[in-house]
Amino acid sequence: MSRSLCSVDIEAQWAEIIDRVVEKNKTKPGSLIQMLGEIQEEIGYLPEIVQAYLAEKIGIPLSEIYGVVTFYAFFNTEPIGEHKISVCLGTACYVKGSGNILAEFEKLLDVKAGETTADRKFTLEACRCLGACGLAPVLTVDDKVHGSQNIAGVPRLIEMYCKE
Repeated sequence: MSRSLCSVDIEAQWAEIIDRVVEKNKTKPGSLIQMLGEIQEEIGYLPEIVQAYLAEKIGIPLSEIYGVVTFYAFFNTEPIGEHKISVCLGTACYVKGSGNILAEFEKLLDVKAGETTADRKFTLEACRCLGACGLAPVLTVDDKVHGSQNIAGVPRLIEMYCKE
């Protein structure tokens, strides 16, 4: 860790990224989500130390940044795998078996929802709605939607993304 001009200790390269993003967006009103997105794109996730540094840089409470980061599903506070699998557990998907699909992913990947595989290949998450109820049960891998899924398709999906 290096000492920055702020009172938060942070990796020098992370501080440079945040400083650059703040400088680029500081005159844009309501740019917090934009800044968080750009920072996450470069760092890969938004750990608390990054949130604290950003809060100090832009002069808002850490709690406000944390509230935004934890409200929006597209922000991550932990490192994520190369491929992010999101299994919908919304009502339409759940009644069609998405809970069993999630359990099969957990078994085959040897992780629980919210965790990343040891090789950092996959992050598995459960979500409430992907907005594709007509394709239930549905899941996404990265930005690709996979509808009308079943347990039998889980090994095939894992294999397909292992090759990428």
